[in-house]
This record gives sequence, C-alpha cells and structure tokens, in this order.
Amino acid sequence: MAPLTLHHDAAALHAQYGSAEPFPHIVLDSLFDDEALDAVLREFPDRKAMKWREFDSASEKKLGYYHESSTISKTVRDFLNDMNSFEMLLWLEALTGIEGLIPDPYFGGGGLHQIEPGGFLKVHADFNVHPKLKLDRRLNLLVYLNKDWRDEYGGHLELWDREAQSCRTKILPLFNRTVIFSTSDTSFHGHPHPLTPPAGGSRKSVSLYYYTAGRPEEERSAPHDTLFIP
Repeated sequence: MAPLTLHHDAAALHAQYGSAEPFPHIVLDSLFDDEALDAVLREFPDRKAMKWREFDSASEKKLGYYHESSTISKTVRDFLNDMNSFEMLLWLEALTGIEGLIPDPYFGGGGLHQIEPGGFLKVHADFNVHPKLKLDRRLNLLVYLNKDWRDEYGGHLELWDREAQSCRTKILPLFNRTVIFSTSDTSFHGHPHPLTPPAGGSRKSVSLYYYTAGRPEEERSAPHDTLFIP
C-alpha cells in the first residue's frame, strides 16, 4: 500500500480554518491523489454489493455503512484505515489546532455513505459522545466521490448558522472535494433537499469522525443523539 499523500499544507491553512463562518471548517479540492480516489470509486459497493444500513424517515433517507461488513474491497478498506492513521491525525491536528485526536476504529455513523435519487439528510447537529468509547466527538471529515456532479442534481452540503435559522454556505459534493469541520451542539449542517441526479446515480462519500478525551468547557453538554432542527 502506498503511503498516504496529502496535497495541502495543514499548518498554512490553520488560520483560515479557525476563522471560517458559521463555524470552523474548510473545503479542499484535490487533497488526495486522484488515482487513489478513482480506485475507491471503482470499488465503491452498490446497493446490492453489501449490506447497507438503510435510513428512511422524515429526517433522513440514505444508505449508511455497517462496519461489520466484510464485503468491501481491500482498496476501500485500506483507504478507511489511512483516514485513521497517525499521518492523518497529525495533519488534522495542525489544521484545526485540536490536540489529541482519536480515530474511530468502529466507524460509528461514519464509513461509506450513499444517497440515491430522492434521498436527503435534514439539517442537524451531530451526536456528541461516542456510544462505545465514551469520547467527545470533535471533528468531521467528508470526502466526496461524485464525478460530473451538476449543480441541478442538488446534494449540496449546507452549513447553517449557530441559531439554526439560515444556511450560510453551500458546498457541491464534487469528486476529490474534502470538507472538514468542527462539531458541536451548534454546528448545524445537512443536505435537506431531495436529490435529483439521473436514474441510477447516487451521491457517494466517505465520512470520518474524530474524537478527544474531553473538550472545552464551553462546548460541554449531556450526551445526546443527532439533533435535527424542525
């Protein structure tokens, strides 16, 4: 397996990350080698190729990842493992200033995601404590795998203000586009409008979540599940 290559200088982006509105985040194109993500996309399982977690409610309609799945390819598994490697953690710490990041070996809520036509994920703030490890969730990393994705297909990641009143930023989920953002009870985000890609198309992504043992006092709250806004 080739060593992990990251094509942006994390330390040089630290100030930009921390000052971003409505909460600390960054959007990076071509963070990874195109060839590496091409390989992941080629072997990204379709609906029938593995067991997916199916969500179908008023809040979300999507396919999620079972970490117990043994049907993903070595290429995909190696990429997931790279995202949990010390190289990735040190790079993220330099970018965000969050020290002591801990990856999630269980990929709880993370891993591979796929949203088919008509699917959506309403605006929400994420669960704040890992259910098995009891660690504080601090960071999301989303890698998009959608080639030739057009604006009219929808699926933009929306970042909302801290009062959950309005969208402040919309991000098209293009191939080799990575979004990283700090998570708290006010980091509201989602893609609330049903997708409209051509039949057979889907919005594909890889999601990684990172934790710490503790968090700043002003961000503390009782453990909670995902907080969907009305």
